[in-house]
Amino acid sequence: MSKQAQWIVGLNAVASALEHDAEHVREVLLEAGGKNPRIAEIEQEARRKEIDVRRVPQNALDGVAGGVRHQGAAARYAAAKTWDEHELVGLVEAAGGKAMVLVLDGVQDPHNLGACLRSAAAAGATAVVFPKDKAVQLNATVRKTSAGAADTLPVFSVTNLSRTLRDLQKAGVWIYGFAGEATASFYALDLKGNIALVMGSEGDGLRRLTRENCDQLVKIPMPGEFESLNVSVATGIALFEAVRQRVSG
Repeated sequence: MSKQAQWIVGLNAVASALEHDAEHVREVLLEAGGKNPRIAEIEQEARRKEIDVRRVPQNALDGVAGGVRHQGAAARYAAAKTWDEHELVGLVEAAGGKAMVLVLDGVQDPHNLGACLRSAAAAGATAVVFPKDKAVQLNATVRKTSAGAADTLPVFSVTNLSRTLRDLQKAGVWIYGFAGEATASFYALDLKGNIALVMGSEGDGLRRLTRENCDQLVKIPMPGEFESLNVSVATGIALFEAVRQRVSG
């Protein structure tokens, strides 16, 4: 396996890779004797696209899954589809004044990243952006948790997040950073135009430079006893408030 190759596991992740990016699927491993009808569907689709399929025992799948629940399916995925940082502004321009970019500043947990990607895909986000340093990258756990969103969304892993935020501003995107100490309520915003929603890491929130490059800091009002939400939950709330406004307005 080349350094660029990786294993993706789980029925949804493998099926999505076959549907959206089959040219980069090198082989598919399926559990011998697996009775889930979706395993047969995946095998049929892979063979239709002339991708090698092997039926293997469960322990072989356990070995490539690295502790991730594989559900009887895994695929060796090479040269995964990547987006160049310079393509982001083009996507914003193509959105015709309705771009919605999700920015994740240093999310560490692959399950959180996968859940954020899934919400972003469901909300019709233009792109998802996160830094290359001090943040989890796309891996088998992220792909499985995202339920295929990692293969359908434009995802950008950028070298300099602050520079990317400035580029978005120049392209006419208003940058909203979420911070617990902010005074402005997120629900008071007009979210119908070009926007970027910036979420911080699980522990420390937004980094200083990220804060400084936001046009406004906002918060999700929480009248209960807790002062913060899981980043994937906050992301879902923010994205679908934007969707609500766009659909109703």
